[in-house]
Amino acid sequence: MKKLIGIALIFASLSLVAQEKKDVELKTNVSEATVFIKGAQALRKTTATLPAGKSTLRFVNLSPYIDAKSIQVKIDGEVMVLSVNHQQNYNDTIKQSDEIEKLRKQLSDLDEKIKIERTNKEVVAEEIAFLKDNRKIGGNEKGIEIVNLKATDAYYSERISALKMKDIELDKKINNLSGEKSGVERKMAVSGSFKPEPTGEVILNVESKIAQRVPIELSYYVNNASWHPSYDIRAKTINEPIELTYKANIIQNTKEDWKNIKLKISSANPKLGNVAPKLKTYFLNYYTQPPRYNTNNTSNQATGRITDTYGEPIIGASVHIKGSTIGTVTDLDGKFSLAIPAGGGILEVLYIGMKPKTFPISNNYMNIVLEEEDAILEEVVITGYGGIEKNLAGSVAGISDRKPAKKKEIPLPVVQVENQTSVEFEIKTPYSIPSENKPTTVEMERYSVPADYEYYCVPKVDKDAFLLAYITNWEQYNLQEGEANIFFENTFIGKTILDVRYMSDTLNISLGRDKSVTIQRDKVKEYNTQKFLGSKTETTRDWKVTVRNNKRQPISIVLFDQIPVSTTNEIEVNTENLTGGILNDETGEVKWKLTLQPAQKNELNLRYKVKYPKGRSLTVE
Repeated sequence: MKKLIGIALIFASLSLVAQEKKDVELKTNVSEATVFIKGAQALRKTTATLPAGKSTLRFVNLSPYIDAKSIQVKIDGEVMVLSVNHQQNYNDTIKQSDEIEKLRKQLSDLDEKIKIERTNKEVVAEEIAFLKDNRKIGGNEKGIEIVNLKATDAYYSERISALKMKDIELDKKINNLSGEKSGVERKMAVSGSFKPEPTGEVILNVESKIAQRVPIELSYYVNNASWHPSYDIRAKTINEPIELTYKANIIQNTKEDWKNIKLKISSANPKLGNVAPKLKTYFLNYYTQPPRYNTNNTSNQATGRITDTYGEPIIGASVHIKGSTIGTVTDLDGKFSLAIPAGGGILEVLYIGMKPKTFPISNNYMNIVLEEEDAILEEVVITGYGGIEKNLAGSVAGISDRKPAKKKEIPLPVVQVENQTSVEFEIKTPYSIPSENKPTTVEMERYSVPADYEYYCVPKVDKDAFLLAYITNWEQYNLQEGEANIFFENTFIGKTILDVRYMSDTLNISLGRDKSVTIQRDKVKEYNTQKFLGSKTETTRDWKVTVRNNKRQPISIVLFDQIPVSTTNEIEVNTENLTGGILNDETGEVKWKLTLQPAQKNELNLRYKVKYPKGRSLTVE
């Protein structure tokens, strides 16, 4: 009887153990990542052995910058997903690389050395003060022999001099050590690794009817990753197609290294608002203003420097034109330079641990100071319901109990996928991008684009000829606005901006100035006169524009000038000679379109007369 009771107790205990929840820790790596204009979608895949009954699956060593509401879980098999919880584990900080640990050790050693040298300075200062306080020698009633006086004076001068020289040497050492310390801090700033950060965790509570091994996918949106497009535009001659290289400049500091992952680049921006704008009612009455809407100011170039509140440069800060894909990052001095599109003008500055700033461009050069921000990372509990295949997104906020109280560039194979609202570039070759806060350039596409070339000049404003390339059917390339490096005849000319947001059916690209086409605009003296005819004053103006093609091939060129447009009947403007130019009567613009053979020179004349009442003052160019 006792044996039967014992066996029954053993089976009961085994049954209780079987009913206890099992805690399974899952260590995974990012296998796929889709990089957006701001942020990235990361995907992790693994398989787990589930016992029959309830169990807890814990994804560990994740990024601390996960957007908890974006978490999605997909499990194949007859598994009931009871809940999904996201939290930060402050007991397990992100392991720094050997290089970062070496820099930390170096920084600590430098602090110790600086402290020692400053202590030595204090000792020197105290010894100098001691000597000064004890310069008085001999008694009040008895003098001192001259020999002793000379010896004392020599000792005092020699010792003070030695101490002063030592103080200077100590200053030099401290300055050198401080410079070394600043260099180490800059290196650490590039990696964004000044302080340890907690790891993220995603906890799944599941229930399985049977013991089984199931595949699991975890995906989430993570901050501190971004990309912006840039281009290389090469035109060898004006008789050949343009070579357009489409590049993605990726930067990620998610604290997750992406090793040999499947990489996608997307033109989508999850950070943009998805609410369509609406018009406000325009109430018209006396003393009322029309409704106002947020619009961007315009500027050509934005340059500046970004620092913290201590005046130290912020390295790797993200600078973007709000609402566009135009962006850059600050250099080792915290400086940036960014071309601004005609319809843009709102800068957005982001950096980890700093309050973001958004402001209109008011000056050509801006000093921007970012303030520190104590970010509270959100935690969320997500509940779902069972099924054969689950795909759950976060919906209900919760609180975690884990927190304690206290390269030579090589074009990669790319597949371009055009979605309903965005374009994705899928890099077919596995790619690695470490979490180092450093830009990584990926060449996505390279096109040979047919183009028509034409020179453009407004000699009244600028006597240089600008080469323009006109591209039709450019929409097929799915270009985004961004900066472009211009190369013409195998020479780097400079930068321009490729702004496709305001283009028509033809995309025009400025290839810069071409000194091989010379243009001169001179006033013809003999025709520039002023006469008095009765009650009228008559003024004649004559300009000669000389164009010469010094290239070895023929060119097409368009030139613009103007004549004044009268706004009153008292002033008459009469055109006398335009040398075949086309006049726009409303604007006064004169346009010439020429074809010049090699070494050919052409002269154009612009002559007009202005009549106005005598005695009136009128400025005529």
